[in-house]
Amino acid sequence: MPAARMAVLVICVATSTCTPTVPEAERIGDPVPGLTDDELARFEAGRALFDRIFTTEEGVGPLFNENQCSACHTFPATGGTGEQLVIKATRRRPDGSCNIMAEEGGENLRRRATPALERLGTVRDTVPSATADIATFAVPFLFGLGAADLVPEDALRGAADPDDRDGDGISGRLGRTPDGRVGRFGRKADVATLHDFTHLALFNEMGITTTAHPRERGPNGAPLPSATDPAPDPEIGDSAVALITDFVRMLAAPPRLPAAPDASTPATPGETLFARTGCAACHTPHVTTGPAPVAALDRVRAPLYSDLLLHDLGPALASTCAPGATETEYRTAPLLGLGSRRSLLHDLRASNIEQAIQLHGGEARTARDAFAALSVSDRQALLRFLRSL
Repeated sequence: MPAARMAVLVICVATSTCTPTVPEAERIGDPVPGLTDDELARFEAGRALFDRIFTTEEGVGPLFNENQCSACHTFPATGGTGEQLVIKATRRRPDGSCNIMAEEGGENLRRRATPALERLGTVRDTVPSATADIATFAVPFLFGLGAADLVPEDALRGAADPDDRDGDGISGRLGRTPDGRVGRFGRKADVATLHDFTHLALFNEMGITTTAHPRERGPNGAPLPSATDPAPDPEIGDSAVALITDFVRMLAAPPRLPAAPDASTPATPGETLFARTGCAACHTPHVTTGPAPVAALDRVRAPLYSDLLLHDLGPALASTCAPGATETEYRTAPLLGLGSRRSLLHDLRASNIEQAIQLHGGEARTARDAFAALSVSDRQALLRFLRSL
């Protein structure tokens, strides 16, 4: 990262003088402060749908993972995470491009089937091919992600450095969706908008068709057996999907926990070390949103702790590919709610923050090594800061 950019970053970390900052919520799972009465009503209506248990008659399945959004996004509050793992399969084509194996169910190998499908002998999707790369992905925290949807695309392009022209060893790249749009959601930055994210989650996780995904998928992409899907497609209307999307959009970032005995200190020692070791080069503390229909999110600084770009994290963390990402590339994970997570990394292999840092490689190797080289007291200060997020 250029020295000038790092200097601006450190100033913005320590102060709120750059642009207005999103006010902090009182409790995790609260809406963004400052919403209008109408926005609060939409937030609560969306939360009710997010918590609702959908039935087979309403469209769940015939293949699915859960029948309720908050069955996965449950800890420490609705919108959080869970212990479930999404299973994906991809394969490299001869020309080197990534085959996401959507026609075989590779985007999400569903673990459960409805009774009607089970009676015909299908209880889940199976691994589609012995030559496929298989990986598991954890449920993402949704708190504060409304801001990610509002970062102008030009800002993402400006932050990207795919050829590492500044020579700092960090080559953040734009993610891409299957149809070529800029991605900002998903572990591989392969989903463009929060709208797309909601539609895709309903379809992939719950087997509920929407106007964006109107055709039901059978076992591993095969035709769906007759009389196994009683609900007409699409199984949920756009107005309901919009309410769920608004709930996620207006979920506040978790309130910060104390990171130092002196809570009045504008930047804790750990926060300063976070920037000095290079962690903030990818886990950018704040993003700035563009114009937004929700005034509380309009042109504000949001504490995302992610640049929303793809970075190579080395072979130890390799998984599947994506339309715009290699097997070792991941979108920088937002660190919101880090102190509330019980397992870490894309596949939950790390049981604590220090172990997660140690597994970082590739572009994160320099920051990882800088963390390891800290004194014991400095290392603990940095970990206290991370647990405060």
